[in-house]
Amino acid sequence: MPCGMFTNLLRMRLLINSTLASLAALVFLTSTAPAKAQLPPRPDTLSVAGFVQPQPLMQSLNSTETVTSPANQLTAPTPAPAAPRKFTYTCCNVEGSYVAMTFDDGPHPKLTPKLLDFLKERGIKATFFVIGKNVAEFPDIAKRIVDEGHEIANHSWTHPQLTKLSPSAFAAEIAQTNEAIEKATGVRPVTMRPPYGAINANLTKRLNEEYGLSVILWSVDPLDWKIRKSDHVSSHIIKNAAPGGIILAHDIHASTVDAMPGSFDALLAKGYKFVTVSELIAMDRPPAPKAASQKTP
Repeated sequence: MPCGMFTNLLRMRLLINSTLASLAALVFLTSTAPAKAQLPPRPDTLSVAGFVQPQPLMQSLNSTETVTSPANQLTAPTPAPAAPRKFTYTCCNVEGSYVAMTFDDGPHPKLTPKLLDFLKERGIKATFFVIGKNVAEFPDIAKRIVDEGHEIANHSWTHPQLTKLSPSAFAAEIAQTNEAIEKATGVRPVTMRPPYGAINANLTKRLNEEYGLSVILWSVDPLDWKIRKSDHVSSHIIKNAAPGGIILAHDIHASTVDAMPGSFDALLAKGYKFVTVSELIAMDRPPAPKAASQKTP
């Protein structure tokens, strides 16, 4: 083979080898190079002066939602709905063992202070449905009732059967009692108990709309005005008390007042808590809906 031709072939071979080597090096470098860095995803937070606060990426311009820090994200439980205030109550639907102890026909000059001592010793609150003329005669006792945290309420001026009165006589019985209570205590009553429980729809409406008074009856009656025995009064109250109950008694009878320490202590031992009538009404809840009966097809 001529020398020149050999030289040319050699040069061509060297060129080919060099090209192949370059290609191999390029492939090697490409296979070992790091992957292209990816842009970080857009964060779901907005940072201001180093403080990071949660913020939705897409938020309506009209939104009024307030974004708060985790420490403020605790929300108070939704309270149970209160029942609409009624014209008349015999008891209330409450959560817990709450009862209202009520006393009628006072204040009595000796027995009511004795009863107030029993209540104070135990930290119990009660409601006193007072006779207007008795309040006018013993205003200091009426004031003590209020000063010690009890509720004072209207029980008419002279204890008549309201359903037998003329409209003007009815108005006088209620208004005079309200005025006597307010004069003695500085408090205007918001509840009223008709003597003997004698009431009708028309009088109930007048009491509510004209005087702002709810009519309060009772769910437990030991007939203490008739059966003047302390053990009977006490056992009847203890046996028949129930959550949401309104217990009737009279602080003008010695046998009733003497029955109270045992009654109070027994109910407290059962877990009952004593509240005023207005406090019990404030806890009143609508009755739970009855489950719909399922009919078999």
